[in-house]
Amino acid sequence: MKERVAILGAGVSGLTSAVLFAQRGYRVSIFAEEVGQSTTSGAAAAIWFPYDAEPVDKVIPWALETYKILVDLSRDSRSGISMLELRNFSRASEIQIPAWAIPLGARRMDLSVMSSKVETFLTVLPSVFASGFALTVPLMDTTIYIDYLANRFGSAGGEINGNRRFEKLEDVDRSFDLVINCAGIGARELVPDVDLEPHRGQVAIVPKIDNLTCAVVCDDAPLMYAVPRTNDCLFGGTNELSGNLDADPISTSRILTECSRVLNIDKPRVLVERVGLRPFRKSGVRLERDLLRDGRTVIHNYGHGGSGFTLSWGCARTVLRLASESA
Repeated sequence: MKERVAILGAGVSGLTSAVLFAQRGYRVSIFAEEVGQSTTSGAAAAIWFPYDAEPVDKVIPWALETYKILVDLSRDSRSGISMLELRNFSRASEIQIPAWAIPLGARRMDLSVMSSKVETFLTVLPSVFASGFALTVPLMDTTIYIDYLANRFGSAGGEINGNRRFEKLEDVDRSFDLVINCAGIGARELVPDVDLEPHRGQVAIVPKIDNLTCAVVCDDAPLMYAVPRTNDCLFGGTNELSGNLDADPISTSRILTECSRVLNIDKPRVLVERVGLRPFRKSGVRLERDLLRDGRTVIHNYGHGGSGFTLSWGCARTVLRLASESA
């Protein structure tokens, strides 16, 4: 009989780890205060791209492993994953194409020859941006993909327990042999871990934008991104050091103004505002095996910053390997 596994956290890291363990015969239960669309993952743009996570020498291999799996999953119409062109721009300088992106087909964009007849927003790009590159990547529509993972987990015999909060890791019932900590920003108090800091991300969900067939991202201040999804479009965003989960109307107004300016459209109506706290860890993603004070094994898998979806499968596979080594 495989050992019992408790996973703390029902975001993308917890769900992905849970799927891998449950499908390999472990008896897995997820415990989380928030589940489904209420998690931080539910507020994410969820387009594959390494962002706001360290260290690079570990993040990139995990990201590339995840990329391959997501490409395969994009062939399953139930997954909510599609392949989408991501256009990454800079307003002020010549943007550098990351070395890891070149084998994936990244190409520099010549803004001077972009035709306004192709897509609506191209009419303003030459005047808004100085340079950019394009790369085709997986997009996970969180309104579909999170439920897809939960359903895969349930079909493999797993269970999700919501409204569950632990003060410390040792509070997990002793009947569980292995604890996997995917608590995200919650690990700051749970472990505790003073290296974790909340990078607040606010987005606005708006109706689908006609003719917007790619994601547009600019990391220069002010941060902006527009991501077309199956049934709507996600406008962002913010990345500020704050634990405030309340939507800020000033931020929403700025997001709408900048995204509309870049896309050359009238400001759309806002369907919903969402705020999530990216779990950035100053000393880097924590992915390692440890011992609880009661002697049980815990595997930490948190601190992914803005790359939770991007690192999800690579990190989950590492968690599974660490569990196998400790068995």
